[in-house]
Amino acid sequence: MTSARRQGEKEMEYVQIVTTVSTKEAAERIARTLLEEHLAACVQIVGPITSMYWWQGTIERTDEYQCQIKSRADHFNRIEEAIVRIHPYEVPEVVALPMPLCSGGYANWLREELKDRAQP
Repeated sequence: MTSARRQGEKEMEYVQIVTTVSTKEAAERIARTLLEEHLAACVQIVGPITSMYWWQGTIERTDEYQCQIKSRADHFNRIEEAIVRIHPYEVPEVVALPMPLCSGGYANWLREELKDRAQP
């Protein structure tokens, strides 16, 4: 594995943020929004998957689509706000998992795609 950062370069923390929705269209809407707002470098949509969980005192079973969002840790709050704004669920899952190691080329790509951009 090559180094994810260069000598003297400030270490950037990358995360994979996960959320699930009931339809592929909702997952694609979240992905497109985050990409257009330059909050994500990539969003992978996986599914359908089966989720089982407690909701209002009952065990539920639902087919869902999972969004795996690749971003910077410092974008988490803005990503959470965007997801909550457009998510169809009353209580959406928004969980960040650290990506402590990335291959050098992938880390370079993330860095380039997630550069701060001036907002129009």
